[in-house]
Amino acid sequence: PHSETIAACLGTTERPRWRRWAKYWIPALIVIVLAVIVVASRGNGKTAYIAEPVTRDSLALTVTATGNLRPTNQVQVGSEVSGRIDSVLVDVNDHVAQGQVLARINTDVIDDQIKQAQADLNSARASVAQAGATIDVDQAQLARLQEVYRLSDGKVPSKTELDSAEANVKRDRAGVASAQASVARAQAQLSSAITNRDRAVIRSPVSGVVLARQVEQGQTVAASFNTPTLFVLAEDLSSMQLRVNVDEADVGEVHPGQKSTFTVDAYPGRAFPASVERIDLASTNTATTAASGTTASATTGQSNSVVEYEARLTVANSDGLLRPGMTATATIDTGTTPVSLLVPNGALRVTPAQQNGQQQQQVQQRRGGAGLQVQVGLQREEQQATIGVGSHQAVYVLKADGTLQRIEVVTGQSNGRFTAVNSSELKPGMKVVTGIKAKDAKSASS
Repeated sequence: PHSETIAACLGTTERPRWRRWAKYWIPALIVIVLAVIVVASRGNGKTAYIAEPVTRDSLALTVTATGNLRPTNQVQVGSEVSGRIDSVLVDVNDHVAQGQVLARINTDVIDDQIKQAQADLNSARASVAQAGATIDVDQAQLARLQEVYRLSDGKVPSKTELDSAEANVKRDRAGVASAQASVARAQAQLSSAITNRDRAVIRSPVSGVVLARQVEQGQTVAASFNTPTLFVLAEDLSSMQLRVNVDEADVGEVHPGQKSTFTVDAYPGRAFPASVERIDLASTNTATTAASGTTASATTGQSNSVVEYEARLTVANSDGLLRPGMTATATIDTGTTPVSLLVPNGALRVTPAQQNGQQQQQVQQRRGGAGLQVQVGLQREEQQATIGVGSHQAVYVLKADGTLQRIEVVTGQSNGRFTAVNSSELKPGMKVVTGIKAKDAKSASS
């Protein structure tokens, strides 16, 4: 009573016992509730698999190769004469007609050569005239001596004089022939000088567009040992060719006449049509070795290099969007398979297993010893199948109750995303496992 009177006078009351212990049991209760929530979320959830349906359709087979666009006919215009460039009349991207003047080389020296050749020709012709006059005199002298010899019944002139006159005529005839040969030589020299003067005017051999100009006005070109390239012309860019390198594993599927599409970085998302024109019999390694003159012993170290064959595709470029040199990735249609069951390639790459009472996914590579890391989740890419035709593999079908069923299949051909399979148990519409969702993947890894 006294304590209550004192507490009443002081205005204070004693706190209940549960409030005095609240600072201990409230944090403990919060920890217990959180633990129950975590355990419940882990114990009640099931692994969420990513599955795709099995379809029944024909599979379009393709071969992918990379290369560059080139003009159908590309011409390098050079100079056969040496000299200073007096003028350049065209530039890159200019359209030119056949026979149009592209550049002019200085012809001062050539003009002097023409004058000299003309003078030599005139001198040779004068020598022919002189030799003709000489032979006329000697022939008249020979005829006179022969007549005297006939009238004198062989008494005069002497045999020596008559032989000398005949020799003079023969010598004169040889002189005429020599003079005429000098005329022909002088004419050839004059013709060569005139030809060189014509070649000093660089003309376009084809109608097309200038791709490159490798000469400037005032530059001196020397054509003593090789022909310097002055311009690079493309005859017609409305029709181009795409040259791609096909891997030796795919070369047997590529044939002339097959249709193809290709893409270039300049126009992403747009596919351009093309057609296979030819595929080389020799590999690019063989062509390179033959061009460089490498011996067989030197190429032994290249036995492990990638062997490729060049395929040439014709491309229509009527709108002018494509340009020479563009890097292109071509997809060549090599045929279709019969109608069969198709499964995503990812389904042939995964093997779900039971561990610690929970379904977890283990991804392992069936070929080779190294493990294969598969991207899971909605952002994953299609896995590239490398399983050969006729291999016995297994896929896992996701049932309605969330369990998995293992089904044996025999693989057929693949286009890189889907593979044709043969199985008596697998049916169209069944969903095969290709991965697990990212959330469950993190839980499994932890």
